[in-house]
Amino acid sequence: MARYRPFTPVPGAPPTLPGIISQRGMVLPVVEPRPLLGFAVTEATRSARFIIVVHHDVGMALLAEAVLDLVRLPARAVEPVPGSLNPEHARFLRGVAQRDEVPIGLLDLDEIITGLREKA
Repeated sequence: MARYRPFTPVPGAPPTLPGIISQRGMVLPVVEPRPLLGFAVTEATRSARFIIVVHHDVGMALLAEAVLDLVRLPARAVEPVPGSLNPEHARFLRGVAQRDEVPIGLLDLDEIITGLREKA
């Protein structure tokens, strides 16, 4: 995880890939997941963070509006994605968990990467 800082914009890139950052010698694409999940893109605030992810052979800086905590969830705590969600956006969730009675959507990185490739 890294604090948010201005990134280098990439002209003509889709809203899901607005730019790049250099993190510890690696150049990473900035991934804005909100359009994939059906949310509007908003300006980053002081609470925004980059979550540095390397999944299989793909590295990225996933832009998060805020990070409240890092927790380990037991597999039994993960429930299926509710069927009432829009399937176009729900495909990017692996499941849902509850923490202190607050729902937590668990991103499916394989689907996020597939969605990014489809939008590029």
